[in-house]
Amino acid sequence: MRILAFIIIALLSFNSISQEQETINWINQNAIEIEDADPDTKLINFNNNIPEKFANAKIFGFGEATHHGKEFFDIKAKFFKYLVKTQEIKAFIMEDSYPAEAGINEWISGGKGDIKTIADNFNIIPWSNQEVVELLEWIRDYNSDKFQKEQIRFYGMDIQHVEGINEEIRDFVKKYKVPVSEELLEIVDDCANKKVDYKNENDWGDKEIPKLEEIEQIILNFQSTSNQKNNQEFKYTLRALNYLIKYTEYLQNPKSEVRDLKMYENVKWIIENEAENGKAFIWAHNEHINNKEISPAGSGWVSVGGHLKEFYKDDYYSVYFDFGVGKVIGHVTRRNKPNYWDVYEIDKPFRKTYAKTLFKANKDIYFIDMEEALKNSDARSFFSDKKKQLLLGASGYSPKGKNKAMVNKKFSEICDGLIFIKRISVPNYDLNSK
Repeated sequence: MRILAFIIIALLSFNSISQEQETINWINQNAIEIEDADPDTKLINFNNNIPEKFANAKIFGFGEATHHGKEFFDIKAKFFKYLVKTQEIKAFIMEDSYPAEAGINEWISGGKGDIKTIADNFNIIPWSNQEVVELLEWIRDYNSDKFQKEQIRFYGMDIQHVEGINEEIRDFVKKYKVPVSEELLEIVDDCANKKVDYKNENDWGDKEIPKLEEIEQIILNFQSTSNQKNNQEFKYTLRALNYLIKYTEYLQNPKSEVRDLKMYENVKWIIENEAENGKAFIWAHNEHINNKEISPAGSGWVSVGGHLKEFYKDDYYSVYFDFGVGKVIGHVTRRNKPNYWDVYEIDKPFRKTYAKTLFKANKDIYFIDMEEALKNSDARSFFSDKKKQLLLGASGYSPKGKNKAMVNKKFSEICDGLIFIKRISVPNYDLNSK
């Protein structure tokens, strides 16, 4: 019996190794090599082998396995520039806030400022780095000789930060003498200044949202009766108020799919109201752009990309990122001592992950079109098998908490395209060095 068991185990092990090698062979022969991570070089191989589904899409969601990966940022910048030139994309949507838009759009349209003042507009701290700022500089240069309608515009889809929206609404009400009472404006102040409480349930939204909707109706009624139907200030004030309503709902439901649902609604509004050609580029985390759900697997909490895929079908193309090794940073919290950021080295892919196999391919950076991969039996078996992925958020990597950062999902279900990078590094957060 022992000999039989040994033979069975040996056969299973041999079969597994053989299947892995067949998958690696398929990747070596069919993956599209990305020549380098330089954001300013051309995607020659990709352009010569562009997947049909990618070429026909209009809305592109580009993710990242961590908010702190230089190569993720640089390659996303490379693809954004490519899509601006080949698809005439003008709407650049980030996982950031509505309040970030005004200052960034003023600068990329030729306004005053420098890289530090522009980076200060971001509410998501990981974006304040040279890699992202250099992309904004490229956009500024691109816009410099364009009419306003031809310029690239920056949009924030997230609802976690609404600072200043109350002042924007107050200034608008005062300027146009809209009959919104001080009592209602104080509700706007309260909602804009309310902080998220992740520990305790509350009914904040149920109480305050009806009052915010009352303000919305007052503005709409005033607009319709005061010959202001085409006034853009009304349009954007209503949008700001809408973000505040979404934030207030999020306040009541921070541990749910509310955030992703509301981000999707914001993206949809931007595409339908701001992108004349219906095209857009979305820069966010893997968890938000994927075609199915936010973690944990089986949560049923539909991601931004899941909603986009359901509504826009093949017009939406999601690009997921994974990596093998490299330097990552993490935020270290200490009791009664200052917190700090530390750099860690991941020297080999983790066990039972997709990366462990993907790392063995003969290309350093490559693109896989999932539809094409699923046509091959070995690749289909590999990408349809639920495996682990390391997904790191704003706080980065923690050696002790790496198991909690592992999620089990099937690449075949969650993305249209996959970019694998063998080695990643830390972005440059020193804006003084530029």
